[in-house]
Amino acid sequence: MTDLVTLAEWGAPLAAIGGGALYARHAHPAAHWSTVGLPVSVARLLASYSSTMDACGLTVPPSRLRALAVKATTRREVRPVPPRRGMIRPTSTGLRLRLRLAPGQEPADVAASAERLRHAWGVHAVYVRDVKPGVVELRLVGFDVLRNVRMPRRTVAGPLRVPVALREDATAFVRDYRAVPHELVLGATLSGKSMFLRNLLTGLAAQPVVLVGIDCKRGVELAPFAARLSALATDPVQAAELLPVLVKEMEERYDLIKARQGIAPGTPDELITSDIWGLPDDERPAPIVLFIDEVAELFLVATRKEEERRDEMVTQLIRLAQLGRAAGIYLEVCGQRFGAELGKGATMFRAQLTGRVCHRVNDEASAKMALGDIAPEAVYAACAIAPELPGLAVVGDTSGGWSRIRTPHLTLAEAAATCRETAYLAPDVPALAPFRPYVPPAPVEASGPVATPRPVAE
Repeated sequence: MTDLVTLAEWGAPLAAIGGGALYARHAHPAAHWSTVGLPVSVARLLASYSSTMDACGLTVPPSRLRALAVKATTRREVRPVPPRRGMIRPTSTGLRLRLRLAPGQEPADVAASAERLRHAWGVHAVYVRDVKPGVVELRLVGFDVLRNVRMPRRTVAGPLRVPVALREDATAFVRDYRAVPHELVLGATLSGKSMFLRNLLTGLAAQPVVLVGIDCKRGVELAPFAARLSALATDPVQAAELLPVLVKEMEERYDLIKARQGIAPGTPDELITSDIWGLPDDERPAPIVLFIDEVAELFLVATRKEEERRDEMVTQLIRLAQLGRAAGIYLEVCGQRFGAELGKGATMFRAQLTGRVCHRVNDEASAKMALGDIAPEAVYAACAIAPELPGLAVVGDTSGGWSRIRTPHLTLAEAAATCRETAYLAPDVPALAPFRPYVPPAPVEASGPVATPRPVAE
């Protein structure tokens, strides 16, 4: 009887703790990692570091001097040497530690064993980053950070740099227009493409940047942000009128740069520039970011007259993509499908878009259009995106690297409110004034009559 009482006294609390830990692991993975997962993973790593490295083939024979010293001081067997481990730094999503590689090793050897290290130390994923020659950083992620996106508190933001999504290694995906001037964003309906565009636009709204939109869905995507937009075209006809204005603005900026280059001889080299960022602050025009939603609508034609208009618009888009970077004009092109079947100039225009973001698509060919020419391995990852994970995407660039990202949820009302609050930051561009969208005045709530009415005496 006493044993049963003791079992009940200890068993019930242990069962409650175990059940609570299992619930927290699925419902609140961040809290579970901080309380349970982090201590367990650190203990596993410290206890099995040498044996795990040996099993993964990441050890090397010791030097002759070390072998002689071991034999002279002890009689134990001389074992292979693993990479020297640095200090373990815990984070809210995992662990970070640096390894100093042994002679003869390279970062690719550690990256090839990332999956083995994940299972050995009981974490969700292991990522390897080359820090400097001979040193790599292991980033251990304790849980699936893309299931419930929480952006890092510390992000590297700045002019034309917007933290827009979370990478699968728990770092922020920063859209840097100075490094990647133009980008193509593809995704099927309800894939999260609009959420990506919404986060990006609201991030730029807080900066002194000219925002221009072409929304061929009658403005239903970009019209809520009209307070912050300097120009908006809602159909191909208006787009055909807006694009020549942007091309002319680009040419005027090139004239400004050439005038600066033509200054008197003897001027210091640091005052000579080839783009607007080398101009003095008081002479530099504000950068322009052009958002194009449903780009395929600009290519579709039904008559000969529309075909001529299409050819003109495509030519102007290609010119902006080829020459706009130095003039401070950047493109963000969105659509469901964008390939050679759209017509003349489509492939050439796509080739100018350095950055690629592919959400869930309806077929493998669409994923190949976005990623096949820069990161073929990413095509299969994009095709594996489930419909239950809107906002999940695969991002790649011309370097061949790629990773999974997911944008945080942002309601349309919150994004529109941000644009209204930052409307005063919109730079004044006289050439775009005819295309400025109409912004209805904010409704004023009635506060009742100023004075209490009284009947007039007869």
